Amino acid sequence: MPPESPSRGQDRFDDDDYPAYTMGRAAAMIGATPGFLRAVGEARLITPLRSEGGHRRYSRYQLRVAARARELVDQGTPIDSACRIVILEDQLEDALRINEELRRTTAGSEGASAS
Repeated sequence: MPPESPSRGQDRFDDDDYPAYTMGRAAAMIGATPGFLRAVGEARLITPLRSEGGHRRYSRYQLRVAARARELVDQGTPIDSACRIVILEDQLEDALRINEELRRTTAGSEGASAS
């Protein structure tokens, strides 16, 4: 397999879903412990990918999700509840985005049929 060009490798690090961060680095980035990341993984909030050696790797998206859960835990919310809240917030954001897309599509098709 030929080595990747620097620009292609850089593109991966720009990808929010690319698992670029080790557990230790990820924990430090969000101000948490590796145990916290394991706990949110066990609660199925995030599922880190594994390196060939079996080590957990986290993406920037996963770190944002874990950081939100950490905010809630820091405010006194139990970790399982915090994970559920974050999941529901994410689902609500998706539903609102879909509704807005449908509104634009409907408004666009109504405008086209009125012409």
